[in-house]
Amino acid sequence: MAQLSLRGIKKRYRETEVLHGIDLEIGDREFVVFVGPSGCGKSTLLRLIAGLDPITHGEFVLNGSRMNDVAPSRRGIAMVFQSYALYPHMDVYENMAFGARLMGLDKAEVEQRIADAARMLRLGELLKRRPRELSGGQRQRVAIGRALVRKPDVFLLDEPLSNLDAALRSEVRLEIARLHREIGGTMIYVTHDQVEAMTLADKIVVMNNGRIEQVGSPRELYETPANTFVASFIGSPRMTLVDVTRDGDRLAIANGGAAAVGALPDETDLKLGLRPDAVHLTRGPAEGFAAQVVYTEYLGDNAYVYARLADGTLLSARTTPNDLFAPDEKVTVTVEPGAAHFFSAEDGRRLTP
Repeated sequence: MAQLSLRGIKKRYRETEVLHGIDLEIGDREFVVFVGPSGCGKSTLLRLIAGLDPITHGEFVLNGSRMNDVAPSRRGIAMVFQSYALYPHMDVYENMAFGARLMGLDKAEVEQRIADAARMLRLGELLKRRPRELSGGQRQRVAIGRALVRKPDVFLLDEPLSNLDAALRSEVRLEIARLHREIGGTMIYVTHDQVEAMTLADKIVVMNNGRIEQVGSPRELYETPANTFVASFIGSPRMTLVDVTRDGDRLAIANGGAAAVGALPDETDLKLGLRPDAVHLTRGPAEGFAAQVVYTEYLGDNAYVYARLADGTLLSARTTPNDLFAPDEKVTVTVEPGAAHFFSAEDGRRLTP
């Protein structure tokens, strides 16, 4: 069992404050992903939980006990770093056994834990190899196995897939998801890749400039983003945000036409948010936003067309692979009724129709 409470956490390096009062509750067995752009404070927050850096202000509570002054080795937390950090002169078995032996476990217990971890991570045939004899994906699984043999209450993973190529990243991501289901531990995973966040997390924490922008399930963040930052960060391709004005029951772009998008909020200063599957591109006369095709991404089972609106905004639209659009072709953008998102033009907060 592992329940974490972060209460008013701040972190300051000399005169620079990098975390500005983080409040977060993480439940037992949850898979929580911290996501955000580089420099937003997600890895710093992970290091504070691990005890690798001191907390400037606030309180970290694990299972009802205050952890601020507890040594990292006594917190019941194991961390997998972005770099594999394996001992090059030790084979896989010794790399995995090193931390367990420091815990004072007897030989039989160490062997049993390594056998269990090797089975879960499919490392049985690699135990006598040294790190230089392993692929990147295998090294990352060894790093995860080294944490696993300690049987911690909490697993911390700091961008563990960033050094892998796309194919390996997908493979190891599946391994991590399967491992979480099998061991049922609490996992906190840091990444800047929102695809990893969407596919792995029970709960996503979106961070920006040392603050939490929104906490929720992948579906909640995708379907009801709290503000324009979350809306543009979650989703691939990203949501298109367009400055619009009210034109009766329609929304208009300067010199670029107007479209009916369904029910509208009461506010007059709006940003219109459009996911790629919320819009349609049509040829010929139609009521909607005028646009010009820039290029098309063909992905096999579907395609994304990027078109420039009259105000210069680049919009993405999902189409079928057989629906071909030529560069510079004139099109009209129509919006699926009820599929649009609305945000305040003043502060970016979400608005409800």
